[in-house]
Amino acid sequence: MPAGSSPKRERQYEHIKDSAEARGASEKRAKEIASRTVNKERARAGESKTASRTSLRDMSSSKRGGQRSHTGAKGPTRDQLYEEAKKKNVDGRSHMTKDELKRALGR
Repeated sequence: MPAGSSPKRERQYEHIKDSAEARGASEKRAKEIASRTVNKERARAGESKTASRTSLRDMSSSKRGGQRSHTGAKGPTRDQLYEEAKKKNVDGRSHMTKDELKRALGR
């Protein structure tokens, strides 16, 4: 964490790092994930001197994390399934619904 970070951001960093380690990430990777996430949140809140365009215009880290979740009752999002279908060159994928994409991918 950068010098002068708020106690809230310190707690956030530790929580994210611990969560990543609990999911099986190495300590180095967990620190990287936590740093990137907290830095993005700091930039979005105007707490940092500099901020990338992506940090400011992209969706928040917490929202993105929720969309990436594959453990919920509904599973991956349609966009995630579409990207997987794109990688596997599934024909007609742009016109498929979420359920059709799941079937085409064998899920």
